[in-house]
Amino acid sequence: MGGDEETDGAGRDAPDGDGPGDYPIGGPALVKTAALASVPAERLPALLARVQADLGPRIDDYRRRYERIAAEPDRETFLVEPDHWEGIAERLGLSNRERDAVARAHETAVERAGSGRTSREEFETALEIRSGVVIGTSGERAED
Repeated sequence: MGGDEETDGAGRDAPDGDGPGDYPIGGPALVKTAALASVPAERLPALLARVQADLGPRIDDYRRRYERIAAEPDRETFLVEPDHWEGIAERLGLSNRERDAVARAHETAVERAGSGRTSREEFETALEIRSGVVIGTSGERAED
């Protein structure tokens, strides 16, 4: 396994995975993704932290460009174009498997966040034509 266990692949210390400070996905979404991902479960927190580090500074762009379907004190959830994750993967140098695992984690978390917003059928239809992104906000939420 080697030194990759100590860093996130970009030379930073790997996160402890305890919550939204590192990445905004936890609980059932993380467990489900770890079970289904085609990357080792122990790599998932580092991947999610890398993506959060990239998306966090871009949150204002997401607020302007995309439909925000949920805003919690520590995270905001958006619906984006279906190929959105390809661009993120390219920018961060993620493999196809890493991209798929990260996208699955975000979409699983989005399903949870949006399920109370509209009818389940409407929401599932929205996710068939769009993808989901959850961005941690460190408790700084934009005004509605």
